[in-house]
Amino acid sequence: MEQQAESIDRPLPSTGSHSRDNGVSVPLDYHVTAIYIVIACVAVRVALYLCFGPQYGYFRDEMYYLACGRHPQWSYVDQPPLWPWVAWLLEHTIGTSLYALRFASLLGGIAAIVLTARLAYEFGARRTGIWLAALAALCAPLYLMMAHLFTMNAIDPALWAACALVAIRAHKTGNDRLWLVFGALVGITVLNKYGILFFVAAFLVAMLFTDWRKHLASRWLWLGALVGAAIDLPSFLWQARYHYPFLELMKHVRDSGRDVKLPPLGFMSQQIQMMHPIGFLLVIAALLFFFSRRGREYRVFGITYVIFVGALMVLGAKNYYVGPIYTILFAAGAVAVEQWFANRVRWLPIAYAVLLVITTAILMPIILPVLTPMKYVAYANAMHLAPPKFENQRQGPLPQLYADMFGWEDKVRLVAKYYQSLPADERAKTAIFANNWGDASAFEFFGPKYGLPQPISPHQTYWIWGPRGYTGESLLVVDEYDPDHLASLCESTTLAADIHHPLARPDSNIPAYHCRGLRSDLREVWPRIKHFD
Repeated sequence: MEQQAESIDRPLPSTGSHSRDNGVSVPLDYHVTAIYIVIACVAVRVALYLCFGPQYGYFRDEMYYLACGRHPQWSYVDQPPLWPWVAWLLEHTIGTSLYALRFASLLGGIAAIVLTARLAYEFGARRTGIWLAALAALCAPLYLMMAHLFTMNAIDPALWAACALVAIRAHKTGNDRLWLVFGALVGITVLNKYGILFFVAAFLVAMLFTDWRKHLASRWLWLGALVGAAIDLPSFLWQARYHYPFLELMKHVRDSGRDVKLPPLGFMSQQIQMMHPIGFLLVIAALLFFFSRRGREYRVFGITYVIFVGALMVLGAKNYYVGPIYTILFAAGAVAVEQWFANRVRWLPIAYAVLLVITTAILMPIILPVLTPMKYVAYANAMHLAPPKFENQRQGPLPQLYADMFGWEDKVRLVAKYYQSLPADERAKTAIFANNWGDASAFEFFGPKYGLPQPISPHQTYWIWGPRGYTGESLLVVDEYDPDHLASLCESTTLAADIHHPLARPDSNIPAYHCRGLRSDLREVWPRIKHFD
């Protein structure tokens, strides 16, 4: 015990003032310099938001979150409830402008930077490691991309980092009650995205192979699990009430082949692209650190990463589902780089940081909409750059992420022009019937501006909201791929709007038709036209 106390109290060499952290004497200049650079990283993230926050237009998913927020529930067919609740809160406070919506994601991006730096500190970093971890989190293309949009993916990295941070504190301090906080954080994160469940499962398995296994015998860990389960119980009861539509949805997605499925090498290649080819060197450094003698105390996270990534590859998950775990890897990798080069080539971390910043600037038009669409196309072609594909969808001149920000209001305006040309008595019984949630969300968001009624759709959670009393006597059908099939269901069909936007996704440039006299009562057939995919 005396020998242990002596090693803990040994101060780092310095002639400056000191602060205390867990009994270790740390020079203040180590913290101050790192804090300044972390603040600079946050300032850059804010500047990107201010300069490019409203670029292009509303993304498809953003309008869907708003639509779900207008129908507050404990869960939804295709997502947990947290982000729609955030949408509801924003709509009733600061509004739904692009700046207002994306402000929430900005906060998630900032939190990811700060918490990655804090994780690095917990892993043993001081000055260089702390700011290097923050810089990696700032420059990661996936984090930049997601924090630009109003999406649940923007806050997942910060939430996962917070969970890891609490787990590390519980382990280092011996304060087992922190597992209650861990459980609560996991429960909240599940309300955002279900992917954290795979991370936690991998983490618990990884504990068995390290000295962290002692925590599995702690009642506080399992009480924390109960806290998390209690937080998520209403959401899972909602899923049970509707016969687990999310699982049905996932099965249909797998069967349809909609998502891009990659072999292991392809999957890892896209991990490198999404987290930055230079930044991913920190991931490699982290794994070397975790499986070295020096990083043995935190090896559980290295094993967790291997299990987690392997499981997602086997399951054929989307490549970006792995994304949130990299806050942990960036932090540990920064520690490894700092320790390896602290007394050798001290300029190397700085050179690495400069290279990371320069290459991020080169990649920026692919990551964020910083150029006009035509300039983007020219730049991408000249540089032979393209973002990874998430879905097997035909692309136009813009990648899916950018194309999904174009054409929505134009489509609503064209359909509204036809709708307003109808006699008043026919308009009163005419429904806007959208075949997919993307179009339905656009009509719900932009429709009131053009005097349109609320849309209906059999797709995803819109199906649960029902036909709103419409019988099918008069339907404006949007996104109809098979007009001949539609004609067989209606007494008459008329082309209502020939929709085409050169920058939108090709599969969204589908004409709208006016179906008069649906041969079956829409309210009766509604249960049979459910469409989850």
